[in-house]
Amino acid sequence: MKYLYPFLFLILLIGFSCNSKRTEANQSVIDSLAVNSNRITNTISETLIPAAKKDFEHWQEYNDVDALLISYYNISVSEALSKSEELADLVKLMKDSVRVEAIDKLNVIARFNVLHNEALRLADMATISSITDEEVIDEVGQIIAVFASVNAKINTIYKAIELQNALEVDTEKPIQIEEENSTIESVTMKPRISSKTIKKPSNKPKISSKTKQ
Repeated sequence: MKYLYPFLFLILLIGFSCNSKRTEANQSVIDSLAVNSNRITNTISETLIPAAKKDFEHWQEYNDVDALLISYYNISVSEALSKSEELADLVKLMKDSVRVEAIDKLNVIARFNVLHNEALRLADMATISSITDEEVIDEVGQIIAVFASVNAKINTIYKAIELQNALEVDTEKPIQIEEENSTIESVTMKPRISSKTIKKPSNKPKISSKTKQ
């Protein structure tokens, strides 16, 4: 009997310790949820099509911007502000070093400039103590949207190039088939002609079926 009370006391002590640990664990979850409420989440929208990706493989400045912006799809407000200056610098390097001839166009450069302005705006927010989380969240969303529009424009250009190449191939095939048929007919169905009706072949210049754009 004298051992019963110490045994019960030990059980109560263990139970209290377990409950305390559960309470701490629950509080940790609550705290993490509170932190996550300040996170900025955006869905990944427009990415480059394979043809564009292939040409962009060696454009390091674009790839640096793309890699940094991936982190902005799920980022805290403080992280977004702390990385804003780096983002603005990388966007400037990208827009000043267009290495892909296909997109070296005014309408693409204009989108790069808009993206740079938005990145600078976010960098300015990092220096304003009175800035609100909502303003930062809105600005990050704007940057993501502008970058998506940049990729959308690039994809449009490459789709047009692919379509043009496809049309060139389609228009060449009938011409090649027609020429082959003409050659076959001239060999297998050559009419008998007398020496009086022989005419000198006309030296017409060959017309290329493919014109350079």
